[in-house]
Amino acid sequence: MKKVSRLLAYKKKFLGWLVASGLIAIAIFYGIDKKIIVFTTFIVTIFTEIFVGISALIAMIPFIGPLIIKVISFPIFWILNALGTLVSGLAIKKGYTTKLAKGRIITLALLIGIIIGYIMGHLIPLK
Repeated sequence: MKKVSRLLAYKKKFLGWLVASGLIAIAIFYGIDKKIIVFTTFIVTIFTEIFVGISALIAMIPFIGPLIIKVISFPIFWILNALGTLVSGLAIKKGYTTKLAKGRIITLALLIGIIIGYIMGHLIPLK
């Protein structure tokens, strides 16, 4: 896929990113509470995924783009893993070990299902 066709494929995401950046700048300029701005931006990005466009734009930079994306994304997974460990520790301390074990089993089953689906998707092509 050429760089120009990638830009055209993500043009709605880029436009959404520019609009969101402009709205955030305007909100800060008019003195709207920063907590409200962060919450609104978080909710909008969950439902529209507009910041995927900026990630795609950064990833298109030769050699260093994918490295930047990896450097940004790895700490997010580490933080999520640490939060899961802390919540598990608190749940064990409060006596929710059976519920925690059931949740871990369901999570493990989901992950195994995703892996099996991924493998089957590559072994049995739809074309």
